[in-house]
Amino acid sequence: MSTTNDGESNPSHNELEQEGSSRGLLPSPTTQSCEESGFGKKRGEYKKSSKAWDHFHVKHVNGVRHAICKYCEKDIAADPKSHGTTPLNTHVAKCPLNPKNKHTGQATLCLGETETLEGEVKGALISWKFDAEAIRKSIAYMVIVDELPFKHVEGRGFQYMMRTACPSFRIPSRWTISRDCYQLYLDEKIKLKHLLKNNSGKICLTTDSWTSIQRINYMCLTAHFIDNDWKLNKKILNFCPIASHKGTEVGKAIEKCLLEWGVDDILTVTVDNASSNDVAVSYLRGKLQNWGKAVLGGKWTHVRCVAHIVNLIVNDGIKKLGDSVDCIRAAVRYVRQSPSRLKKFKECVEIEKIECKRLLCLDVSTRWNSTYLMLDTAQRFERAFERFEEQDPYMLQELENLPTKSDWTKARFLVIFLENFYQLTVKVSGSKYVTSNNFFTDISHIHGILIEMAASDNEELSSMARSMKEKYDKYWGKIEKMNMLIFISSMLDPRTKLEYLEFVVCQMYGESDGTTIAGLAKDAMFELFNEYKMLNTPASNSVSHVSSLSSESQRSKTTFYGHGDASKTITDRYKLEFKKRKMELGGRDAKFELEKYLNEDCEEDDERFDILLWWKANSLRFPILSKLARDVLAVPISTVASKSAFSTGGRVLDTFRSSLTPRIVQSLICAQDWFRSSKTELNVEENLEELEAFESELLKTGTESTVIDL
Repeated sequence: MSTTNDGESNPSHNELEQEGSSRGLLPSPTTQSCEESGFGKKRGEYKKSSKAWDHFHVKHVNGVRHAICKYCEKDIAADPKSHGTTPLNTHVAKCPLNPKNKHTGQATLCLGETETLEGEVKGALISWKFDAEAIRKSIAYMVIVDELPFKHVEGRGFQYMMRTACPSFRIPSRWTISRDCYQLYLDEKIKLKHLLKNNSGKICLTTDSWTSIQRINYMCLTAHFIDNDWKLNKKILNFCPIASHKGTEVGKAIEKCLLEWGVDDILTVTVDNASSNDVAVSYLRGKLQNWGKAVLGGKWTHVRCVAHIVNLIVNDGIKKLGDSVDCIRAAVRYVRQSPSRLKKFKECVEIEKIECKRLLCLDVSTRWNSTYLMLDTAQRFERAFERFEEQDPYMLQELENLPTKSDWTKARFLVIFLENFYQLTVKVSGSKYVTSNNFFTDISHIHGILIEMAASDNEELSSMARSMKEKYDKYWGKIEKMNMLIFISSMLDPRTKLEYLEFVVCQMYGESDGTTIAGLAKDAMFELFNEYKMLNTPASNSVSHVSSLSSESQRSKTTFYGHGDASKTITDRYKLEFKKRKMELGGRDAKFELEKYLNEDCEEDDERFDILLWWKANSLRFPILSKLARDVLAVPISTVASKSAFSTGGRVLDTFRSSLTPRIVQSLICAQDWFRSSKTELNVEENLEELEAFESELLKTGTESTVIDL
């Protein structure tokens, strides 16, 4: 018996040998041959050279050699003179517990639920069959979706779990899993390419750039489209490095991504207000025109991010009340700086009988929505802050200015005011539902709020509202500065249509200007509808093909439309005239289709109303208009869908994964986005309440444990 430095005793070689003999795994000293003992090997003794012995222990019984399987402990006679190693090799190939053997037996029925890679949950009664490749694929899926490092498969806990759940599975290394993840990305990419190829609608893009901590410029390109089943889809196409954030470089990078995916039927590109993005969209507009895919010459291709504009508007307003916000922020920071202060503050909350379960949170000064959440929470604890000031003598010494009654009053007004912008930002940031149809309604709501606040008796709030209105007018004050798809998408909502649009613009801009704007919006609707009518009329395809020919070729075919071409028969001319007349009649029917839709009564405004389901049900009544609605309703009005890729759990481009190559980073982010089709959004306020309850349970459990220990 030997002793380690830690004081633990290690068994000696003889003790291990005796233990192995008692368990039947090693030959006993009395029966072990010279060959197995390793001393005094006899001449002519059989040497274990077959690889079959790698799977067996040796045991001697009455002088006869036996082989004990390492996996199932089956006893097989293995005398070298009479048996050989053939029985051993046969058993190794058929051993059910050998991890190298693939199980091909009958499937097992079991109760439970299983989820496919596409997110489909199967029924309770399922069949299971051992499949090493399927298990490896599921591990790669887990690593991608849960953002785990590749070395997770080499962790002690994971390996212990796998040996317990499936001992016959051979756990792959980190290198194998990394290859499996990339192969899974390639397989899913092929499926997505097939989906995009068979999709008959147009695609809308959102893009944004980012600089990682590795000083590598990345661009995220996301596709938004409504598929043939009228389901809204959001798929990240590329997350790739770019040379710089210059507009031309961004435009070329987007063009390269589109060519790689075989996608060219683009309707819009949504970007923020950076000047470089204007250059990038202009570059793409030129490429779409060259490809013959620019709708109306691409004049409505550029869509500005609503969330970014709202951010600019609100930041201008918050600056007007900056002193009051700074005082409250300093008070919140002081309370949160130490656990003892936070504990004393909670006691003040209990004494004041404040029922709010929220926790104090600090804001990020560059993000107004976090400032709104901080103020919304802090103003609920005003009485607790006042009591805390009385009990803590050091607070006045450390802080230059404590929040006053006036500061809290301004904070409450600001919270009520900013709540509208906060709710708007949350609404337009969604990517799982249609947002473009409510765009005009939302900005008209903001317009009305700013007008009312500007007329307030409170001079500070009035000044703040006027400052925000100036920024609002910069982007949405004149119709010339607005993308007409804002109005078209509102008219495509069966609950509002043109009638509601006319009423609202007259309320916003006055009767005269409102009527003019409504007329321009209606003209834009008919202009876009006529474009779709030409694109979706079968007879127009041949005419558009002829018009796209070169001028010389066009002149050579001019006589084809007259009666003097001897090379054409009378039948050919009749067929051409018939196609023209059919197209004209179809055009009149199509125009009537749009007028019919606008003249019908609006649908009831119900929260359960599904706009995509309505258009799917009425696609036969409005065949051309439904195609237009399918494309326009897919337009995203915010780039948040792209920005969210840079903060998926906050662990994608941090120092932990800084060693990953750009290709691996792209494969992980894209595959994760494709798999997370039903990802649940994070509810911060709800989680704070859960954390509060969890903390109380921990404190209660800790107290009970202390009593027991005593």
